[in-house]
Amino acid sequence: MMRSPLLVALSVFSSMAFSAPPSDLLPSGSRSALVVAPLDGSVSTLTQDENSFYPPASTLKIVTALAAKLELGEAFTFNTSISALKNDKQDSDLVITFSGDPSLERENIRSLLNSAKEQGHTTINHVWLDDSVFSGYEKAVGWPWDILGVCYSAPSSAISLDGNCVQASISTDKNGSATSVFVPKHQPISVSTNAVTLSKKQKESRHCDLELVPSANNQYQISGCLVKRDKPLPLKFAVQNTTLYTQAVIRQEMRQLGMTLNGQIKQGKPQQEAQQIAEHRSESLNTLLETMLKKSNNLYADNITKAIGHKFYLQAGSFSNGTEAIKQIIYSNTGIDINDAKLADGSGLSRNNKMTASDLSAILRYIYNHNDQLGLIELMPKSGEEGTLKYRRSMRKSPIKGNLIAKSGSLYGSSNMAGFGLDKQGKPSTLFVQFVTDYHPPKLDSNKPVEAPIVSFEKAFYKQVVEQSQ
Repeated sequence: MMRSPLLVALSVFSSMAFSAPPSDLLPSGSRSALVVAPLDGSVSTLTQDENSFYPPASTLKIVTALAAKLELGEAFTFNTSISALKNDKQDSDLVITFSGDPSLERENIRSLLNSAKEQGHTTINHVWLDDSVFSGYEKAVGWPWDILGVCYSAPSSAISLDGNCVQASISTDKNGSATSVFVPKHQPISVSTNAVTLSKKQKESRHCDLELVPSANNQYQISGCLVKRDKPLPLKFAVQNTTLYTQAVIRQEMRQLGMTLNGQIKQGKPQQEAQQIAEHRSESLNTLLETMLKKSNNLYADNITKAIGHKFYLQAGSFSNGTEAIKQIIYSNTGIDINDAKLADGSGLSRNNKMTASDLSAILRYIYNHNDQLGLIELMPKSGEEGTLKYRRSMRKSPIKGNLIAKSGSLYGSSNMAGFGLDKQGKPSTLFVQFVTDYHPPKLDSNKPVEAPIVSFEKAFYKQVVEQSQ
């Protein structure tokens, strides 16, 4: 059952033609907030429920990116250093100071340890992992428990390594009765499975899905059912205990380098002053934000949020002070008041996040008006061509393909988009915000491919955005 167009709250404020939004294509019970406005003025062509709160999902990353540009600046990098101090036994204590670098990799840790070795630190008493730059929860309030084991829910931690993510795979047994999991030997996690292999029909009749239960010591249990496959199914596990994971990696790398560890690898900051040996710097802010926006990387967004809180409040960064800093930074620099928005993280993953389409459209307009200084629009993906929009079903074909620059956002029951429509010269000429929530289409018992209602809605809506833009 579809919603009647008569139920759509639509206000037209200009003479520019914009037909009624295709909200009747959405299932009954769905809600949508829409804003479409030309960039050469402040009057909107279309507004619908723009002042109601909706979960922004990953469109929130636009807000996080703007605050990062305004507060952290172009030259910002995440810096990870290794230092040394002496104890009474004359053995070295090494201190690795982490900054929450979401791009830090194992090879960077290896390089830091090798620098220490080259300066004569081969016999080590203790290694300290200084994570004092962040505090508080590593998983934001409102993150669903059932997705914490997968990599887009990787914990936001000062001690971040390899994206806090481990790649693995699961295969079905030849006789169709069991499954097996492969994890690279160098990865310090443990995975077990009692999942069974079924035919597609058996799986549907049993209402059985593949289930993952992670534990705090980086052990994972896979159960449930998997349809028989010819090739392994790729898996990505979110590291649950980032300190334990990094400790194991450091032990492996020290052995490979021929370094001796006599003591322990401790989490914390020693009281003595240490002399810095070497430092690893991440890419600059622009590159970090491009990864965050084009790939919709949640770890980048949340660690950047905590870095904003750390700098703004001159204390350990957290979800709490990072999100509050974002509000204060945007208001003091732009005059846009988003104090009423409910922000639990900077990635949009939390179901507790709530924002209005009106506020997000104001932020988009500010980004456009100041893009010569900000350079944010170029960091967002283009429809049907880049990042998370490259394969989006509603954007694969003309006239939509290549004619929008936007940030998508998806949660259970929500499908959002915010960005700019491009003119015939490929320049932004229109801003738009699409919030769709409470979207729960009926499940169809049909083997024939059927276009999802949200795809039909987006095709119709984006086509109008492109037509107005051009």
